[in-house]
Amino acid sequence: MPDLLSVGLDVGTTTTQMVVSRLQVANRASGFTVPRLEIAQRQVIYRSPVHFTPLKQGELVDVAALDRLVRREYEAAGIRREQVDTGAVIITGETSRKENAAAVLEGLSGLAGDFVVATAGPDLESVLAAKGAGAVTFSEESEKPVLHMDIGGGTANLALIRDGHILQTACVNVGGRLVKLEPDATVTYVSPVLKGLTDIRVGQRLAKAQAMELAALLAGVLEAAAGLGPETEAYRQLITAGTRPLTGQTGAVISFSGGVADCIREEKPWLAYGDLGPLLGQAIAQSALCRGAYRLGTETIRATVIGAGCHSTQLSGSTVWHENVAFPLKDLPVAWVAEANAAAMKAALSRQDTQAVLALPGLEAPTYAGVCRLADEIVRAVGDGPCYVALEQDMAKALGGALRLRLGDKRPILCLDGLQLSEGSYLDVGAPVGPALPVVIKTLVLETEPK
Repeated sequence: MPDLLSVGLDVGTTTTQMVVSRLQVANRASGFTVPRLEIAQRQVIYRSPVHFTPLKQGELVDVAALDRLVRREYEAAGIRREQVDTGAVIITGETSRKENAAAVLEGLSGLAGDFVVATAGPDLESVLAAKGAGAVTFSEESEKPVLHMDIGGGTANLALIRDGHILQTACVNVGGRLVKLEPDATVTYVSPVLKGLTDIRVGQRLAKAQAMELAALLAGVLEAAAGLGPETEAYRQLITAGTRPLTGQTGAVISFSGGVADCIREEKPWLAYGDLGPLLGQAIAQSALCRGAYRLGTETIRATVIGAGCHSTQLSGSTVWHENVAFPLKDLPVAWVAEANAAAMKAALSRQDTQAVLALPGLEAPTYAGVCRLADEIVRAVGDGPCYVALEQDMAKALGGALRLRLGDKRPILCLDGLQLSEGSYLDVGAPVGPALPVVIKTLVLETEPK
């Protein structure tokens, strides 16, 4: 099987980075069964320098400057966009809240080949950072629970991991770039999320003691998120909308990544980066977060971009069916159905604002008659639009053929298998790689509770 060339691009609150990875595809099935393709090995072959994210006046991302930056990195990596098979553009932290975030996605998507993830969900960022920093591997190999914290410029993304599985994610508005400073300590920016929590104002010359006070408050929010401190008013204000507090994290090894992680063990001048990062790192080092077992990730500032470039893509089963489908498909919401009948499918689809993919458990050892009955139910549910279906069981090719007989040869039909999906997820689906399709599952809400 051919290797895949993957590009990961992380446009963060403070920094922008790119990595190029080679993903080795292997067939894990025996010679007597249908192919079962997996990504067997991931190798980073190029890492860009860490660039400051280019901004315009008013804290807007400068899309034109960002485009030039990425084009230069493509040249430095020695690749062309036509060579890229898969990848991810991740807009993270406060940058995801900029007014032109959509323009950034649109402007950069063409630079990652025909298949690119374009998303800014904090839960996805938590997952990618935990994988990119090696926290998932550490949990699996050590058999210890891990609470990973990726602390960047605007947000801290948390992932609770047991036995190598991410069980819960969370996000709090804690980061080094919530306050920006000139070399003489004059304040140039204060994030709106800090309203009511500090008296620091734009234009003032910030005293180190006042900056340390704010850094300690932010470290206290992280302590609360880790279950090592009280849930203060600051914690309740800074936990992001839609985030549920973590449960079951007591006794976990604390793991750190992100730019602030580099300031935990190594004390740096407090104005070194023109923000709170060095002081926040020192406050974390002195907090309850570092009094027990803790570790720095194998990657720190590059954790998210490594996760985006190496760990965002998987492959579908090999018995897929696709006809009249214009790849890539991006941001398909998952309409999850427990019972495969037309009424349940129609209800699930009606809850989506746009074209969705039906996620079905499929049939155990399906007969031809069973496949036909399932196809009839799907046809009654999907109406006149495209028909996109994702299954757990290995039956997509048979179901696709049955749907084609019922829907005709003009309708877009896509049937995938070998996927376990949940409500609240999104799919990106790329052009075929051999008999399989590259798929990115973007889980926005992880439902699994800790054991």
